Amino acid sequence: MGKILAFGGSLRAESFNKKLVKIAVEGARAAGAEVTLIDLREFPMPVYDADLETASGLPEHAKRLKKLFLEHDGLMISTPEYNSSIPGTLKNVLDWVSRSEQGESPLAAYAGKVAVTMSASPGPWGAIRSLGFLRMMLGNIKVLVLPDFVSVAKAGDAFNPDGSLKDAKQAAAVQKLGKSLAEMLQKLKG
Repeated sequence: MGKILAFGGSLRAESFNKKLVKIAVEGARAAGAEVTLIDLREFPMPVYDADLETASGLPEHAKRLKKLFLEHDGLMISTPEYNSSIPGTLKNVLDWVSRSEQGESPLAAYAGKVAVTMSASPGPWGAIRSLGFLRMMLGNIKVLVLPDFVSVAKAGDAFNPDGSLKDAKQAAAVQKLGKSLAEMLQKLKG
């Protein structure tokens, strides 16, 4: 079974996207995958700056996070929508992790990975615009993005106090994303 790295693209403690990705993690684990669920708050780093990179190399937290990306076969990302796109925090993480260090091939942390994506937003569109941007970006950096996705609109009313989704069909669709990623990784490793 493949190893999956999972995270929500928000720093907020009660992030809808952190809740959503946990549901997908359940589906992947039920299918037998090993999943590492992280919180981006554990990896604070400066805004990407090529001059900083030239002077000092990758920041320590970027190195730690990149190591996790390199150790995993799949990615499970849930994104909010900020001004019709992905949040700056998520873009910054993806940018720092993309940087090659000496002896590495370009995009070493992304090339050949398989991903599933999802989104949640309090608005009526469920962060669908940011989801499209994230999927395009991942595809451009050599990640195979599976075609299915889930977008949760009106997220402020979509979750129970325990973090589960109120809509059973929606919860099943999110768990299926995790299961699909686990099954694809198993096929590719087979």
